[in-house]
Amino acid sequence: MIPAPPKLSPDWRKQLRQRFATQWLIKSLGTICWIASFFTAYFWVLRNPIAEPTVMPLTALDRLIPFSTHALVLYVSLWVYVSIAPALVKSFVELFSYGVATVVLSAIGLAIFWYLPTTVPVPEVDAFQHPSISMLRGVDLAGNACPSLHVAFAVFTGIWIDRILREMKAVRWILAANWLWCAGIVYSTLATRQHVLIDVIAGAALGVAVATLHLRALERFEARWGHATAHASIEPLSGS
Repeated sequence: MIPAPPKLSPDWRKQLRQRFATQWLIKSLGTICWIASFFTAYFWVLRNPIAEPTVMPLTALDRLIPFSTHALVLYVSLWVYVSIAPALVKSFVELFSYGVATVVLSAIGLAIFWYLPTTVPVPEVDAFQHPSISMLRGVDLAGNACPSLHVAFAVFTGIWIDRILREMKAVRWILAANWLWCAGIVYSTLATRQHVLIDVIAGAALGVAVATLHLRALERFEARWGHATAHASIEPLSGS
């Protein structure tokens, strides 16, 4: 029998602590294993395209946004950002469905990368003068460009975190901070020259589409099987 949902405090700050504490070990290990599996598939596709990658065209906005090594901090912060939503879910159904949705998003993006490989233009800056950017480009090879999965995951995560924060009735500045972080990650893909505007638009569209369809499916599940079942909690670990 699925356990009843926990009694969450009306205070959103206490809810944050309660949600993070609920099966934190399972959530943490699951997130680490998922990220490791994603990168395994990502780099295999990156190194095994079925055709010569198409170079994505630059737009006026790409030329307008200045190159910035400082944006690298925002760029790599995605992997902290994407860990927040699964850490805050309070039910098994939410956690499982979230994982399925991220697998679907990854599969769509990787399939496009494999069948229609793309890459970004050679940047106007000398990467060797910026060791951090040079290291990033050495690892990522500036391939798997369109759609930008970096942007897709940022937008998908932003929508989910917004949903959770509104459910907790969090204050407005927290809601705004979530979207500012998301926007910063999106900006960083352009400022580090890892992506161009077309990649960003395609990635954002993918993230919105998967998140929208996923949340609608979750709502239909809740309507059919009942609020208590759909929001059944994951039992906290003993001592947590």
